[in-house]
Amino acid sequence: MSTDDTHLERQRRRRRTTDDGRRALTAGHALVIAVLALAIGTLLNAPGLHKAAYNQPAGKERDLALAVTGPLASVSHALLLDRPRKGLQSVLGRSGEDRIDTAIVIPVASTKDGTTASTPPPIRRLAFGPKSRMRLWVAGDSLVIVPGWAIIRAAGRAIRPVGGGPDGHVATGLERPDVFNWFTHVADELRTLKPNAVVLDFGGNDDHGYMTGLPKGVGIDGFGSPSWTTEYRRRVGGIMDTVNRAHAFLVWIGLPITRDEAQTQRFDTINAIVQAEARKRPGRVAFVDTYAMFASDAGGFTPYLQDVNGNQVLVRSPDGVHFEPAGGAMIARLVLHRINQAFDLTSWRKKAAQ
Repeated sequence: MSTDDTHLERQRRRRRTTDDGRRALTAGHALVIAVLALAIGTLLNAPGLHKAAYNQPAGKERDLALAVTGPLASVSHALLLDRPRKGLQSVLGRSGEDRIDTAIVIPVASTKDGTTASTPPPIRRLAFGPKSRMRLWVAGDSLVIVPGWAIIRAAGRAIRPVGGGPDGHVATGLERPDVFNWFTHVADELRTLKPNAVVLDFGGNDDHGYMTGLPKGVGIDGFGSPSWTTEYRRRVGGIMDTVNRAHAFLVWIGLPITRDEAQTQRFDTINAIVQAEARKRPGRVAFVDTYAMFASDAGGFTPYLQDVNGNQVLVRSPDGVHFEPAGGAMIARLVLHRINQAFDLTSWRKKAAQ
C-alpha cells in the first residue's frame, strides 16, 4: 500500500471515530436508531392510538386508522409493551383510560315469573329546606354547561348542588359510548351522589347516523330512520329509567333552535323522541322545551331576546348553537320551576317566619 493510500485510510478511520476514540455513527445508523425508537414508542402508545382511532367519526379515515392501530395494539399487548403505559396510568389515577367501553347498561326490571315489572311510581313530593336540602346533580354535553351554572347560582337555600358544578363533557352524547359512556357514568354518579333531582341535556352531538354499542345482531340505517329512532329511543328511555330507579326526579333540557336550519331539523327529530319518552313517565320526568323559548316572533333563530325586564339581551353564542349567560338564566328559571313543582322547596319559609 502506498504512503498516500495509508494516509487516506487513516483519515477514513478518524472520521469513523469521535475525539475520545468511540466509533462515530453514520447517517444510516442514526436513521435506523430513529426508526427503531419511533417503532418502540408507537408500540408503547399503541393502546391509546387504537382508542383514538376508534373514537374518530365514521368514515374511510377511521377505517384506515383502525386497520393500522388494531394490529399494533395486539402486538404491544403480546410483547407486554403496554405494561409501562398501564402502570403510569395507574399511578396517575387514570386506570382503564385506554379501554374502549361500548357497554350500554339499561335497567330492565322483571318479576319472579319473568314478566316486566311495573314502572316506578311518581317521585314523592318531599319537602326540603336549608336544614335538609334537596340534592341536585346537573350533567350532559356542552350545551348543559352555561345553563347548568345558572341553575346552580339560582338554586336557592333549599337546594344543594352536588358533583362540583355542571358535569359537562364536550362532544359526547348517547350515540357514542366509546367516546364517553354516559350510561355507566350516570349510574355510577347516582350511586355516589344520591341526588333527589337530576338535570340532563343530551343530543347536541347525536344528530348523526353512526352509533356504537349496538346490541348483538342489531344494525341501523341513517339518522332519523326507523331503526335509528328505535335504538335512540331505547337509549333515551334507558337513561330516564336509570335516574328514576335511583328515586330521583329528572328534568331533561331539550335542544334549541339553531342558526343552521338543517341542524335544527335534526334537533327536532331528537326532541320528538325525548318528549315522547318523557310523556311515558309522568311525575318522574319533565321535558324543558328550549326550541320555542329561543325562537324569534317569526319562528326562526335569533341571537337576542327580551329578558324579564323587557331589555334586549344576547342569549345565544356566536356559533349559533350554545348559550350566552342570559340564555342560560332563562333556562335555569324554567328548570327550577319544574323542580319546584316536583318538590316542596318553599314551605320552610313560612315555618321560619312563625
